[in-house]
Amino acid sequence: MSNGSLDKWIFDRHKRATLGWQSRRKIILDMAKGLAYLHEDCSHKIFHLDIKPQNILLDDNLNARISDFGLSKLIDKDQSQVITALRGTPGYMAPEWLTLNITEKVDVYSFGVVVLEILCGRKNLDRSQPEEDMHLLSLLKRKTEEGRLEDIIDEDNDEMQLYEAEVIKMIRVSMWCLQSNFARRPSMSVVVKVLEGLVDVETDLDYSFTTPRRIADAAHKEEDALRVASQLLPSALSGPR
Repeated sequence: MSNGSLDKWIFDRHKRATLGWQSRRKIILDMAKGLAYLHEDCSHKIFHLDIKPQNILLDDNLNARISDFGLSKLIDKDQSQVITALRGTPGYMAPEWLTLNITEKVDVYSFGVVVLEILCGRKNLDRSQPEEDMHLLSLLKRKTEEGRLEDIIDEDNDEMQLYEAEVIKMIRVSMWCLQSNFARRPSMSVVVKVLEGLVDVETDLDYSFTTPRRIADAAHKEEDALRVASQLLPSALSGPR
């Protein structure tokens, strides 16, 4: 895709080219429609399982397309959940990955993280920030409690500041998608309706977002186990020497 992946646009430290509010809003809507299609309109349900900015590609007109289905899971329409090994990218993984019993709502959670990153112009885990601001979800929780959501809006783009009220509404959409209890997250088709102005965001939201570190630790343990297994496999196959 001619404009590369989304991360190049929202994580550029030098801010050579930033996206305005209308472009960001359109990208978010494109992502939502793409996920709604995968979850509800295909002959089988498709759980992407690795939604992140690096897997969102942009064309000449900044139309967004979901890419990289290497970790995806294809299940029957009548299935609501599946048990599978831990997969995905730390920082974008829903808390229920700790149980390995997942639904399409893991994609909704990842979508919520990406939306927040788009609006804030920074990574969920940013080690360049002060320790108290390193985890974006923790910062979101604090600013929600303070009633200061405007503080986390990307300050490097004037248009984002100009549309502050609309951006804050979008932050609340991301918060709905980030509910720790997956049953409280909306479906992606409902998210599309919210973005199109047909449905309101849930108001009674839980702000105790799961700390990304717990999910990241679990992912790293899984990676270590797989690494050990891969090292043992050749000798196990060849037998005693």
